[in-house]
Amino acid sequence: MPRKIAVYPGSFDPITYGHLDIINRALRIFDRIVVAVAGNSSKNALFPIDERIALIREVLAGNDRVKVDTFDGLLVDYVLSQESTVIIRGLRAVSDFEYEFQLAQINRGITLEVETLFMMTSVPYSYLSSSVVKEISSLKGPVDNLVPPLVKKALEAKFS
Repeated sequence: MPRKIAVYPGSFDPITYGHLDIINRALRIFDRIVVAVAGNSSKNALFPIDERIALIREVLAGNDRVKVDTFDGLLVDYVLSQESTVIIRGLRAVSDFEYEFQLAQINRGITLEVETLFMMTSVPYSYLSSSVVKEISSLKGPVDNLVPPLVKKALEAKFS
């Protein structure tokens, strides 16, 4: 039987409990999840890509059903290179939907082989974003309920 593989792309700067919620719930549907850190993201990252990958790998250590990787170029090309046809995207609120819908339609215009699966975040994470985490952390606010301890420590080091 073929394995069901999904790709969960993003900047993950840094990874949050909201991202982990999507990963863990997606693992109920798919045999394997590829967490694909975008190398060509236009976002101004706090953590260099190698640090983001290292943090994600440490946070997900021991889960052999999750692969952490990076990619440049078209997402759909990367998805197909991973022997997948599914992109996982998390939605927090209606405001996310328009942007994500546009991306899904563009990807669909490039290839009909790849589908986008939207997953609503769990209620406790509906407000959570990496940007919010970085802002709170930069102001020395508490992020214990937003990111794993390892990520909290990395944020404290960045903002010390």
